[in-house]
Amino acid sequence: MPKTQPQPNKTRRQILILGGLAGSGFAAATLSKNWWHRFLLPKAYSLNSSNSTQKFETVTVNEKGEIINRSQHQAEVMTENLGNRISLEMVKIPPGRFLMGSPETETGRRDDESPQHYVDVPEFFMGKYPVTQAQWQVVMGNNPSNFQGASRPVEKVSWNDATEFCQKLSQITGKKYSLPSESKWEYGARAGTTTPFYFGETITSELANYDGRHITYADAPPGIYREETTDVGIFPPNAFGLYDMHGNVFEWCADVWHDNYQGAPTDGSVWLNGNENSSPQRGGSWFSNPYNCRSARRGIGDTGPISLRVDGFRVVCDAGRTL
Repeated sequence: MPKTQPQPNKTRRQILILGGLAGSGFAAATLSKNWWHRFLLPKAYSLNSSNSTQKFETVTVNEKGEIINRSQHQAEVMTENLGNRISLEMVKIPPGRFLMGSPETETGRRDDESPQHYVDVPEFFMGKYPVTQAQWQVVMGNNPSNFQGASRPVEKVSWNDATEFCQKLSQITGKKYSLPSESKWEYGARAGTTTPFYFGETITSELANYDGRHITYADAPPGIYREETTDVGIFPPNAFGLYDMHGNVFEWCADVWHDNYQGAPTDGSVWLNGNENSSPQRGGSWFSNPYNCRSARRGIGDTGPISLRVDGFRVVCDAGRTL
């Protein structure tokens, strides 16, 4: 990476995102990884990863939650070997333009989901699932989750914890991993749709893990409330091949919180220079009503050390970018 002039007065958030993890031999390991990848290996190749094409089926529902269409899709998936027979699957997300936010006609919309604006997103890789407890354990050496299960999403994770995971994952793989920007998250969740959910006009508890008992969306019938997380990947994916983008756990984003989209980036980048003590959370959770699981819905979380049983995350990796 070419040297740039030092920029004074970087915030703590910028240092964490751009600077990586200091100390504990991280800098030396990073230099070693850089040398190895730059001079001995082709740019698209990693000793820890492999690529494959995976096929999957998506469903579309009407306002009553009835399945009206099933479609076959495929996606390129990069699999990272994390050790101890644990892997991380990353889906290649194609570049494209999308309309971020919600229209005024969308039921349940909030002012912080506006103004709608077009964003041009470059190609990137996104976690096929939220980070699981098994993946967290092999990288971090512990498991903070309340609802234990190797294939369940890790939860009770603070923003700082999630960022540290990304830094350690980058050290293991030699690739630059991070939390997604809000725009990349919503682009990934929508997968080309403009409806409130990637399933269509509504959501049911047969399609996602949320509180479906008393509050319903559109004309969908009441559902169930599981009262805990579920294994990742048991509900239908979206057209990009991403699972659990609605419900299960809230997912941290890299941005700082802003009350609306006035002045938001339009290139898919992380939006800094705001309320550094709060970050957006996306997707809803097992505890959420359906309104809070919409693709456009923005939650807000404190970036301090306290975390909740609904707090999880997934990771992104820029295509071709190494440490």
